[in-house]
Amino acid sequence: MKAIVVHEFGAPEVLKLENVPQPHPGPGQILVRIRAAGVNPADTYMRSGNYARKPALPYTPGNDGAGVVESVGANVTHLKAGDRVYLSGSVTGTYAEYALVAASDAHALPERISFAQGAALHIPYATAYRALFQVGKAKANEWVLVHGASGGVGTAAVQFAHAAGMRVIGTAGTDRGRELVAREGADHALDHKAADFAAQISKLTEGHGPDIIIEMLANVNLGNDLKMLAARGRVVIVGSRGDVQITPRDLMQREGAIYAVMLWNVPAEEMAQIHAAIHAGLTNESLNPVVGKELPLDDAVTAHEEVMQPGAFGKIVLIP
Repeated sequence: MKAIVVHEFGAPEVLKLENVPQPHPGPGQILVRIRAAGVNPADTYMRSGNYARKPALPYTPGNDGAGVVESVGANVTHLKAGDRVYLSGSVTGTYAEYALVAASDAHALPERISFAQGAALHIPYATAYRALFQVGKAKANEWVLVHGASGGVGTAAVQFAHAAGMRVIGTAGTDRGRELVAREGADHALDHKAADFAAQISKLTEGHGPDIIIEMLANVNLGNDLKMLAARGRVVIVGSRGDVQITPRDLMQREGAIYAVMLWNVPAEEMAQIHAAIHAGLTNESLNPVVGKELPLDDAVTAHEEVMQPGAFGKIVLIP
């Protein structure tokens, strides 16, 4: 089978398409024919060797994906060959034609959701739900500001917040991105680069400020986030690409809080709650993953370059 293999950490060019042996499922495992693999910023950090977790070399990247169960190992009773699934992890990596997966990391994919959309589910939607509800304690009628709302996590957060009855402000750096943010359920779609951005937030919320800010680029925005936050508001950091300086008094005078999320810290019970919420949203059609670009598997280098560029629009997926 064909798979992307990384033999050394480095730039995107270390992603090599190779022929590798097809794996076979052991007890508690399944083999999935991958129809689409999700590309996440975390994949690029891992590939570069600058991530908190380093896989043993060589390895095939990818935790997110969707496809069809090819075969099941011993002790797997809730899945069978032919089932459509999306994945929340992989033993052998999803940037491949086939992936070995723990049966507990495979989740039913409704017929109305394409495989490309299924590959956009786990990290974006699990991160968004974790940030909003499990960590941020979001409630109906609260104001939520989603910074970078046109990307994978951003669109997921907008959809979850809209479905929960929150008042949603989403930001994006392009007209196309803002159109997407509004279409996915934001009450207001703003340009975070605008000189009067903070004033716009204050006017929209009638001076209240956001109760929750979902922050995708804390090293750029966190200091300003604290200045616009509502009393007892919460900033939940989803992403950061460097250091940042803040003024703690901005937080003190609001009695606010800064939280952060990282999916590998989520206990199994809470991860099960996340996927139950995703399943409910897929079933009632309040969740609809946005795929911005589909690329062939052998174009993984381009995917890793583009996922780190500004102006995000939905999810980038690889098609084996």
